[in-house]
Amino acid sequence: MYSTGVGGGGGRPPVNGRSSPNSRGSSVNGGKVDLRVNGQMLVRNKLRQGGGMPAPSPRMSEDQAKDVLKEAVNAVVNSFAKHTEGYGRVDVVEALQEFWQMKVERGSEYKNGAMVSYDKIPGSSPPYICFVTLPGGSCFASFQNCNTKADAQRSAAKIALMNSVFNEHPSRRITNVFIERAVGDALMSFKASKAQADNPNTGIGAFRFMLEANRTKTMLEFQELMTIFQLLHWNGSLKAMRERQCTRQEVLAHYSHRSLDDDLRDQMAQDWIQRDDETPGLIMHELKKTEEELESCRKAGRELRFPKEKREILLHAQRQLNSF
Repeated sequence: MYSTGVGGGGGRPPVNGRSSPNSRGSSVNGGKVDLRVNGQMLVRNKLRQGGGMPAPSPRMSEDQAKDVLKEAVNAVVNSFAKHTEGYGRVDVVEALQEFWQMKVERGSEYKNGAMVSYDKIPGSSPPYICFVTLPGGSCFASFQNCNTKADAQRSAAKIALMNSVFNEHPSRRITNVFIERAVGDALMSFKASKAQADNPNTGIGAFRFMLEANRTKTMLEFQELMTIFQLLHWNGSLKAMRERQCTRQEVLAHYSHRSLDDDLRDQMAQDWIQRDDETPGLIMHELKKTEEELESCRKAGRELRFPKEKREILLHAQRQLNSF
């Protein structure tokens, strides 16, 4: 068992292991908070992504869905322009930065301040793609076919600004009322006793612990921690830690103070290299699935930090394999 680093200190967590990447455990995936009790999903709290956009109808064609998304994004951007700089065109890249700067000036705290970062995918011909990462860890990308790199950056900034504005709605903030309602729904779903919600070693208790540790945050600000647990689940690390008899509370407490950094990515890449040694071609197979998932999220204008991080980890693992 490892020594948890509550408060940011402590030893290095045991991410490495040969557990199956499809192992089940506590997770937050695809915008859904999933925690499991005896193999059953504890609660699936759909965190609406792509801003205030309703989910496209199953009967809606792909082109129609793209048109609806574009109209929704432009409506939010134009509304933002009217309330900030008057009527007319708005520089969305500048507006997005000013939006998060305003939040910092009003008391919000982020590890990297109000910095909005862009990651332009190298390419010599269109369509160009650009990713944008917000101070709370959420990530979006250009959702349109862009003929220039500047257009791709503006497209990414548009969808990020739409989500940033929608994120200010009270329903997107983790409050005592939100926590009690979410935990109450979980207790009803599993016909569990209130005592389980107060015990951090149960699935429902771990769920409460994670929410309470992030009280007052919005869902976008909660994103980096969500992504860490998504990656731990995908990588098989949660299962490996359970086998080491680490409690849910220990795992949650440790990773609540852990950044999603190069060290964590490297540890997970080493796990995939070990798996690829046992099953040659596994990394390339997983990378293909991940790139398809990332592209689907990008075109739909959804939050995509999880598939983007998976892709980075797998590419890092593949580069190391090729260097041997």
